[in-house]
Amino acid sequence: MMYDQTRAQQPASQTRGSDERRRPGPQPLLPSDEQDKIVHRLQHALNTFADTPLKALEEAESAYDEATAQLVNALAERRSLLRAGWQDQNPETPPTEAQSDELRLALRQYRELTQRLLRL
Repeated sequence: MMYDQTRAQQPASQTRGSDERRRPGPQPLLPSDEQDKIVHRLQHALNTFADTPLKALEEAESAYDEATAQLVNALAERRSLLRAGWQDQNPETPPTEAQSDELRLALRQYRELTQRLLRL
């Protein structure tokens, strides 16, 4: 089987096959309820700045710390799931067509996640 560069360069949203590949757009890295909690805390810090600036800054810093910690955990979990799909493959034997498709999907997902991180 030859490497299909055009197919490999397609955005993940254009892939076909499994249900996972048909999802519209990338999944959020953090669940919306967690995002909402962090945004609420940050908004509270902004709203209370005039009355208690140092306390507001501490709250904003805490919201930032929580967001980064959750993002790191979410990325580590996503990496672990991706890695589980291909790490047991024997590099000495050529993959089957189904394995090649799964490897291609993993590569696309790594690319998507990395590009999303670079856009932050």
